[in-house]
Order: sequence, then C-alpha cells, then structure tokens
Amino acid sequence: MSYKTLISTGDAHKNLNHRQWLFIDCRYYLENPVQGQYEYSLSHLPGALYADLANDLSSPVEPGVTGRHPLPDVEKLCKLFSKWGIGEGVQVVVYDQGPGMVAARLWWMLHWLGHDKVAVMDGGWNKWRAEAKPVTTEMPITTLQPFKAKVHRELVVDVEDVMAGINNGNIKLLDARAADRYRGQNETLDPIAGHIPGALSAPFGNNVGADGCFRSAPELHELYNTLIGESNASNAIVYCGSGVTAAHTILTLMHLGFGMARLYPGSWSHWITDKRRPIELSRN
Repeated sequence: MSYKTLISTGDAHKNLNHRQWLFIDCRYYLENPVQGQYEYSLSHLPGALYADLANDLSSPVEPGVTGRHPLPDVEKLCKLFSKWGIGEGVQVVVYDQGPGMVAARLWWMLHWLGHDKVAVMDGGWNKWRAEAKPVTTEMPITTLQPFKAKVHRELVVDVEDVMAGINNGNIKLLDARAADRYRGQNETLDPIAGHIPGALSAPFGNNVGADGCFRSAPELHELYNTLIGESNASNAIVYCGSGVTAAHTILTLMHLGFGMARLYPGSWSHWITDKRRPIELSRN
C-alpha cells in the first residue's frame, strides 16, 4: 500500500524499519529559523533526515524580485533528493512540529517532480511524542539513489496566470493566509497588506483542529464545497505569503479527492514586488 496524502502516526510507526520507507523531519519556525534543526538534533524519529525550509526547500531570495521562499531549481532538488535516497518506489513520510505547514511544502515538491509516494504524518512530531513512540538522537546514514524527475509543470502558475485568473470566473483563487492578513490587518511578515483582487479567504489553519491534526473529511468537505463548489481543484490557484502554507491547502484538497490545485509559488510576497499589480483590502 502506498500513501499519497496523509498517514497516521500508527501506520508510520508500523513501517518505521521498512527498507523502502524514508522519513524526513521538516520542523521549522519562522520566528527562529535555527530552532527546528536544533530540536531535530536533540530528538527525532529513528532514521529520519532533516530538511530545512530556508536552505533545502527554498532558493536564495532576490529582494524586490522574488517572494520570501522561492522554489529551488529542479536540478538542485534532484541532487538533494538523490542524496537523501529518494529512489523510485521509496515511500516518503514527512512531518514537522504538528500542523504540517512545512511538511506540506516538501510533500508538494515531490508531487511536482513526479514522486507520488509521499505523505504528511498527521499530527506530526507533537502527536508522535504525545503517544510516546520511539525517538532517537542518532544521525542516519543515507544511501544515494537516482532521483528521476518527471516535472508536472501544470501544477505551477506564474504571475501572468494569476492576473488572467482574476477576470476568469472559472478560476477559483484561494488565499491560504490567516483571515486577518487576507483582510489587510495584522500584517507582520510583508511590507504591504491586502490580498489579490477576487481571491477567497481560505486560511490553512482551518484545515486542522486544536490538536494539530486534520479535521474530519465531512468538516473539510463542507468548508471547501463552499469555496470551490463541485469544481475540480485543477481550476483553483492557491497562494499564501510565500508559497509554503498554500501547499497545506493543496494537500487538503488532494486528500479530499478534489484533485491537485495549482500553486502560485511567489504568492503575496512576490505579488507586491510590482506596484502596478492591483491590491484589495477588506476590513470587515
């Protein structure tokens, strides 16, 4: 059996020693970028590697040109995934501290490059520890395996696609940031507040409950049926602040059977680099 969206801590634990399974720790904190790797060094799932959002899952920022977490180029990712041992047939399980915000970024990247056998561990590290499942301080030894990318270019949109989507009634533009940032309130990460005109507020935080686990399928269906109706997710474009939390919403839609939505990787932090692009505020 392969896992392509979510996996429970129980099923992850059952396969912890499986030779064709690879676990990757993605803990990361925007307010303290080194904390995640420090926590990993103190304790992590046995055999788990560490993926750093800034250094592994993003390319360097070009001020005024890119968003805050630009996608790495495909060649760089292929070398990294080969180094980690993500060969054909390997089941990858990714996790972070809990809600899956950063883990979903890596989940999306692997799907983007054609490796579908990847799942986010529901509840992440916090749930694993709460259940007293095994941890270690030992650093894993990786085995190089060729990673062969099959790039799904249709999963990515650029700013021109977003501009065209604003005036296309068939395109659903979803903003995965917190509702107050969507409204233009409490903007602490980017220098300009607001949202892309026509976008619907779809905070990724609504995908999970207070325990950091994904809400039930009926609850999530009710939420996303309201947002995109019966549309296939391929008609949806998702963005956030920098292309990270948007992947969480894409994961949720995929898990619910809506299909794979498209990602605007630069997201809001890229949109605002050009003052000619329209901005909408909603203070209600």
